[in-house]
Amino acid sequence: MGSNNDIADLAERVKAGERRALARTITLVESRRADHRARASELLKALAGTGREALRIGLSGPPGAGKSTFIEAFGTMLADQGQKVGVLAVDPSSVRSGGAILGDKTRMPRLARHPNAFIRPSPSQTELGGVARHSREVVALMEAAGFDVVLIETVGVGQSETVVAGMCDIFALLLAPAGGDELQGVKRGIMEMADLILVNKADGDLKPVAARTAADYAGALKLMRKRPEDPPGFPKTLLVSAQAGTGLAEAWSEIRALAEWRRSASHWRARRVAQMRHWFEEEVRQGLLARLHEDEMQTRMKRMAEAVVRGDTTPVAAAEAVLKQQENDG
Repeated sequence: MGSNNDIADLAERVKAGERRALARTITLVESRRADHRARASELLKALAGTGREALRIGLSGPPGAGKSTFIEAFGTMLADQGQKVGVLAVDPSSVRSGGAILGDKTRMPRLARHPNAFIRPSPSQTELGGVARHSREVVALMEAAGFDVVLIETVGVGQSETVVAGMCDIFALLLAPAGGDELQGVKRGIMEMADLILVNKADGDLKPVAARTAADYAGALKLMRKRPEDPPGFPKTLLVSAQAGTGLAEAWSEIRALAEWRRSASHWRARRVAQMRHWFEEEVRQGLLARLHEDEMQTRMKRMAEAVVRGDTTPVAAAEAVLKQQENDG
């Protein structure tokens, strides 16, 4: 598992911003091995008191919206300004290996080479809960390492948007120019979570279509219920072009303005506190679910299931018996 001195040394190297130490620590956090998880827990505790906070920006959008191109252009702009930028890409996984199937450093080669940037794919391992736990911990590690901005990208399918929205300060939805049925395809739920809607590819022949798309979404946002954490004018829609580099500075300006308003209005801290409480409860749930897969518990459940099938007991009584035995063992 490693001595306390090893853990303290690794924690100091992460706090100093050493890339290899950060990568090694993230690997520990993402491991399923019990000894690695125990060591990762010690490291996270050692790094918890740094007091460092990054601006966490969640980014989602359907395939074809140009998320990778946008993140590379936006992240490079921030890195060129001297910001330390971390990118966490929550990827789909290979069912066989559990490894990330998207090569983030090949998708974002310019940003990957930037000395102020650090890109990390996060394989989902086919479990949304696994993505949630690992992604949240990786963000905490990036903050401890002194990153100023952490961009959390999701593939834009399923429940992953909700997971990402639950660990970021600002949530942006990236869309491509569209109309009609394509506009209807964006679910109301994800629009209700968005702080900014960025209509990408607003250049060349697509610029008029992008402008109409942005106007349509701006109209839809006005029909949504006002949230207490939003200043006047938010959520809002902006036109951007990652390819041409236009609108990126305006998007960054709006993100900073929203973050500052939420800080001054006490919504920032309340949001972070709510997230910490949520993830504590989620860790308890994940821990309890993990116990269901332990060999002794599986044997006990199989035995009780057979009793239910025979009619010797009811499902409710059998479940209560299993849980009571688990409490006694604990």
